[in-house]
Amino acid sequence: MPKKQPPAGVPASFEDAMAELAQLVAQMEAGSLPLEASVAVYQRGSELIQYCAAQLERVDSQVKVLQGEMLKPFAADADTAGEA
Repeated sequence: MPKKQPPAGVPASFEDAMAELAQLVAQMEAGSLPLEASVAVYQRGSELIQYCAAQLERVDSQVKVLQGEMLKPFAADADTAGEA
């Protein structure tokens, strides 16, 4: 009987998606998954990456709107720029 596939669906949050992705990576790096399970885990990881990328893009758009499309360097970046 084949093993269960990883749970599918939309993660509750970006952090949950990243935590699940880290678990999937650890499983794949261990090298103990059978071929079919590896493919399922890879597919789920791909879905999570797409979800995370979309969330980051959404937040990036919000930041740009909040700053009037004019991105400003962080204070730490500005401090190190003067030291160079």
